[in-house]
Amino acid sequence: MSRTQSSGSPPPKRHELYRTAAREFGRALDRLAAGYEADPEKRHDLRQDIHYQLFKSFDVFDGRCSLKTWVFRVAHNTAVSYVIRERRENAGFVSLEEIERTAPSEDREPDIDQQRALQQLSQFIRQLKPLDRQIMISYLEGMDAATIAELTGLSPANVRMKIHRIKKILAHRIREEQSHA
Repeated sequence: MSRTQSSGSPPPKRHELYRTAAREFGRALDRLAAGYEADPEKRHDLRQDIHYQLFKSFDVFDGRCSLKTWVFRVAHNTAVSYVIRERRENAGFVSLEEIERTAPSEDREPDIDQQRALQQLSQFIRQLKPLDRQIMISYLEGMDAATIAELTGLSPANVRMKIHRIKKILAHRIREEQSHA
């Protein structure tokens, strides 16, 4: 994995940027990986891939955006590529409209435990298409619409609209499940 550079940015800059990013955003990157992959072994592979791609990306990082924006852009792009590569043959992604139409199963127990609620939120997020997933994971990490827009290439208004729709669908699903309890 290590390689010697003879031109371009000196390795110390890349190493220092990576160390800073890993220290400041490592836990958030772990949560991001969990939002894209439920299986613990595959999640470990995804986390390694994210860190590897992030390390490599610092060769071309020019500071035109914040370190945080860069880290999450690389991480989300890596995660989306990973999911598409791993699940190409599965049609497991659903649109917001399909989720909205899907009624919760009546034989499920009521969600009273916070841990279970968090697991359901994670499961819901993993069902989203990659762009919607990226938006919600970024939102849950505390990013504002402008930052998410910079990551995704959407307008801030479009990001806010998507967040609103996803939250509305999620609230509806939770109410439905509670009423079936």
